[in-house]
Amino acid sequence: MTRFVVVGAGPAGLSLAYLLAKQGHGVALVDASTNFSRQFRGDALMPCGLEALSHMGLTNLVAELPQRPLQDWSVWIEGRRLFRVSEPMGSLQPCRLVAQQQLLEALLERALQLPTLQWFQGQSVQNLLHAGEPGDRISGVQLADGRRLEPDLVVGCDGRQSLLRRLAGLKLNSQAPGLDLLWFELPAPLPSGLWEGFNTLVAGGQIGSACLGANGALQLAWLLQPGAPVPRRELNGWAEQLAALMPEGMAAVFLQHADRLEGPRRVSVQVGLAERWQRPGLLLLGDAAHPMSPVRAQGINMALRDSVVAAHWLSRASAAGLDAAAVQVERQRRAEIQRMQRLQQAEASQGHRIGHSALLRHSLALLSPVLGPVAMRVWQQRQKPLRLGLLGALPAAALSPSIS
Repeated sequence: MTRFVVVGAGPAGLSLAYLLAKQGHGVALVDASTNFSRQFRGDALMPCGLEALSHMGLTNLVAELPQRPLQDWSVWIEGRRLFRVSEPMGSLQPCRLVAQQQLLEALLERALQLPTLQWFQGQSVQNLLHAGEPGDRISGVQLADGRRLEPDLVVGCDGRQSLLRRLAGLKLNSQAPGLDLLWFELPAPLPSGLWEGFNTLVAGGQIGSACLGANGALQLAWLLQPGAPVPRRELNGWAEQLAALMPEGMAAVFLQHADRLEGPRRVSVQVGLAERWQRPGLLLLGDAAHPMSPVRAQGINMALRDSVVAAHWLSRASAAGLDAAAVQVERQRRAEIQRMQRLQQAEASQGHRIGHSALLRHSLALLSPVLGPVAMRVWQQRQKPLRLGLLGALPAAALSPSIS
C-alpha cells in the first residue's frame, strides 16, 4: 500500500522519501525532471545540515562524495579586507561544499534499494484529488499520464514555485524585496590559495562574491537590484567588472584565466513563508513551504532539517493521525524557519546599506584595522544560528537504530 506520495525529489522530498521507506512505509516519489542537473543549486552544507544528515544515518554517504571543506570567510571593501574568519568558527566541523546534484544522485541510489519505494521519474503532477467535492480532504494526485496515486498523505516538496501549494490554495506571504543575481563560473583548474574561502566583494556601489565550488570551479555572483535589467556586456566586459570588485592580487590571477568565464545566468529568488504548510491530506516542506534566500545556503540545510522532523512525526502516526502529525511538523519547524529568514534578511539589508553608500564603504576600507574587528564580532554573532540552527529544532535522537 502507498502510504505517502512525495512530490519533488530535491533535498527535502528525496531525503523524506528515503527515511519513510527505510521505516518500511510505502512511498511513491514523483519528480517532473529526468535528472538532477540544475543551473543553480546550493552546495554548502552548514553544520546544521550535516547534523540533519547525521540524524538520517547518511554521514558515510556524504563522506564518499567529492567535496571540500570551506577554509574561511572574508569580506572585502574597496579591495581591502575588512575581516577574515577561519572555519569551523567554534563548530565541531566546518561548512562543507558538496555538489548537490551528486548528493541527490547518491541518495536516490540508496533509496531505490528499498523495496517499499516507487520512483516516478519524469512525471509531473497535473492536479490534486479530493475525497468528495473540491475543498474536501486531499486524497492524492493525478499524474500527467493520467495515473492516480491515492495515499494516506501527499507531501509537497516541489520547490519555491510549488504547484501543489497553489492547487491547495495555501497562500505564500512573500518578503519584499526579492533577490536577483547574475551567476558566473570559471571552470577548474585554477591556482590554489586564493578562493578556498568564501569572499564577499563590495566595491564601487556593487556587491558580488567569489568561491571555489565543490567541483573546483570558481563560482561568482553579481548582485542586481530586484527587477533591474541585465546590463549588456560582452564576457570580457563582465570579467573586468568582476575583477574590479576583487583585491589587486586576486583580480590579476582571475583576469589571466577569464577567457574561460561562463555566464551570466540570471537567478531570481523570491523569499517567503506559507501562511499554512498543511491542510487535510497535504503537507508542504522545503521551498514549497518557505522559499529561502541564498544567503548562507539555508535552502538545502533547512530542507534537510524539515525532512528529519517530518519523518519523525509521520512515521509514527496512524492513517487517522497523519493530519494531526502534519500540524505538529509545521509547528516544530516554523520557529526555526522564521528565525533563519530574519537573520538572512538582516544580513542582506546590512550588505545593501554598505554596498550602496560610498561614505560607509570608504570609511570601512580606510579604517579597516580599527573597524574590522568590531564588524567581525557583529558578523559572527549573526552567523552562529545560521550555521547551527536553533537548539532543540530536531528530535533528540536519530529516528531509529535501523536508520543508521
